[in-house]
Amino acid sequence: MSMLEKLQPIFREIFDDESIIITKQTTANDIEDWDSLTHINLIVAIEKHFNIKFALGELQSLQNVGEMLALIEEKVKKNE
Repeated sequence: MSMLEKLQPIFREIFDDESIIITKQTTANDIEDWDSLTHINLIVAIEKHFNIKFALGELQSLQNVGEMLALIEEKVKKNE
Protein backbone atom coordinates (compact mmCIF):
# COMPACT_ATOMS: atom_id res chain seq x y z
CA MET A 1 0.00 0.00 0.00
CA SER A 2 1.42 3.38 -0.99
CA MET A 3 1.70 6.29 1.41
CA LEU A 4 -0.97 8.10 -0.62
CA GLU A 5 -3.32 5.12 -0.15
CA LYS A 6 -2.65 5.20 3.60
CA LEU A 7 -3.38 8.93 3.69
CA GLN A 8 -6.69 8.73 1.77
CA PRO A 9 -8.85 7.38 4.63
CA ILE A 10 -7.39 9.96 7.04
CA PHE A 11 -8.52 12.78 4.73
CA ARG A 12 -11.95 11.19 4.32
CA GLU A 13 -12.38 10.88 8.08
CA ILE A 14 -11.18 14.40 8.94
CA PHE A 15 -13.27 16.07 6.25
CA ASP A 16 -16.18 13.65 6.80
CA ASP A 17 -16.45 13.06 3.05
CA GLU A 18 -16.13 9.57 1.59
CA SER A 19 -15.96 11.00 -1.94
CA ILE A 20 -12.64 12.84 -1.42
CA ILE A 21 -9.90 11.49 -3.62
CA ILE A 22 -6.50 13.03 -2.97
CA THR A 23 -3.57 13.15 -5.38
CA LYS A 24 -0.06 14.49 -4.99
CA GLN A 25 -1.30 17.72 -6.59
CA THR A 26 -4.22 18.21 -4.16
CA THR A 27 -4.11 21.51 -2.24
CA ALA A 28 -6.26 23.06 0.48
CA ASN A 29 -8.06 25.00 -2.28
CA ASP A 30 -9.29 21.70 -3.77
CA ILE A 31 -11.18 20.62 -0.64
CA GLU A 32 -14.07 22.86 0.34
CA ASP A 33 -13.86 22.41 4.12
CA TRP A 34 -10.05 22.60 4.40
CA ASP A 35 -9.59 25.54 6.74
CA SER A 36 -7.13 26.21 9.56
CA LEU A 37 -9.05 24.11 12.09
CA THR A 38 -9.41 21.05 9.86
CA HIS A 39 -5.75 21.47 8.89
CA ILE A 40 -4.76 21.11 12.55
CA ASN A 41 -7.05 18.08 12.94
CA LEU A 42 -5.55 16.56 9.79
CA ILE A 43 -1.98 17.06 11.01
CA VAL A 44 -2.78 15.55 14.43
CA ALA A 45 -4.46 12.54 12.79
CA ILE A 46 -1.47 12.02 10.46
CA GLU A 47 0.96 12.29 13.38
CA LYS A 48 -1.00 9.69 15.37
CA HIS A 49 -1.44 7.31 12.44
CA PHE A 50 2.23 7.31 11.42
CA ASN A 51 3.63 7.86 14.94
CA ILE A 52 5.56 10.97 13.88
CA LYS A 53 5.78 14.63 14.92
CA PHE A 54 5.96 17.63 12.64
CA ALA A 55 7.80 20.83 13.50
CA LEU A 56 5.70 23.93 12.84
CA GLY A 57 8.18 25.32 10.32
CA GLU A 58 8.04 22.12 8.27
CA LEU A 59 4.32 22.47 7.64
CA GLN A 60 4.22 26.13 6.65
CA SER A 61 6.11 25.61 3.40
CA LEU A 62 4.02 22.67 2.15
CA GLN A 63 2.26 23.49 -1.13
CA ASN A 64 0.33 20.27 -1.78
CA VAL A 65 -0.32 16.69 -0.66
CA GLY A 66 2.75 15.46 -2.59
CA GLU A 67 5.06 17.62 -0.47
CA MET A 68 3.24 16.45 2.65
CA LEU A 69 3.76 12.82 1.56
CA ALA A 70 7.49 13.39 1.07
CA LEU A 71 7.74 14.87 4.57
CA ILE A 72 5.77 11.97 6.11
CA GLU A 73 7.97 9.40 4.32
CA GLU A 74 11.11 11.17 5.52
CA LYS A 75 9.88 11.17 9.15
CA VAL A 76 8.70 7.52 9.02
CA LYS A 77 12.14 6.45 7.74
CA LYS A 78 13.85 8.27 10.61
CA ASN A 79 11.68 6.33 13.09
CA GLU A 80 12.52 2.92 11.63
